[in-house]
Amino acid sequence: MLVHSKAGRWAVWGLFGLLFLPLFALPLLVVVAASFATHWSGAFPSGPTAANYASAVRGESLQALTTSLVTAVAASLLALTLGTWAALAGAALGKRGKRSLDALFMLPVAVPSVVVGLAVLVAFSRPPLLINGTASIVVLAHTILVTAFAHQSVSAAIVRLDPAYEQAAASLGARPGHVLWRVKLPLLLPSLTAAAGLCFALSMGELSATMMLYPPDWMPLPVRIFTATDRGSLFGGSAVAVVLMATTLLVLLAVSRIRTRASYR
Repeated sequence: MLVHSKAGRWAVWGLFGLLFLPLFALPLLVVVAASFATHWSGAFPSGPTAANYASAVRGESLQALTTSLVTAVAASLLALTLGTWAALAGAALGKRGKRSLDALFMLPVAVPSVVVGLAVLVAFSRPPLLINGTASIVVLAHTILVTAFAHQSVSAAIVRLDPAYEQAAASLGARPGHVLWRVKLPLLLPSLTAAAGLCFALSMGELSATMMLYPPDWMPLPVRIFTATDRGSLFGGSAVAVVLMATTLLVLLAVSRIRTRASYR
């Protein structure tokens, strides 16, 4: 909404500050403050120290961060591949087929993620697909949970594509596969990178389904944070949480730069 008066703009910014700071910024700032503290003094953490970060970037925490990165990258690539393929297929099915496909991919989002975790656990705990107790079952669950977002993002981008580019390529004798790889996918590249970033961020923060599935040797960082705070290590858990936030933001910034370059190609 455009606000043309100076007083109106100040009012909008003031309202934004009143809503943003208490609901979004303040809780994150408290976590950052707690990550540098050793105890609480009244309403605020105190006892400044950097020792929490010394343990947050080594040992089991570093291994958990690596696990989260590998899981998120694998799940994002799989989700992007499946979501893009389904979006391209749905665009050729007509309205009724597209709606059915959209409903199928949105089903894991419509139920709690813990239900998805339970479904994956039950489905893949017996032969012939016995992957319970392995890293693959965690990656699979994350893929199921984030594929819907990749599918919706790419589907919306396909609707906005100008069909003239494909028609021009086809009129010049290009085969459908060549049109897909050389025309359609390059035009979708900004949306593909945005979908990949969203899937990565969602996978990095996934906890509910992961708690039901992870094996002892494949503990993602959100589980590490939960177990640390559950044992009463609030300040150490806060430092690990800040490491998780910083890592996710750095990856998203890198993806944003790639998306910006793709938009100007």
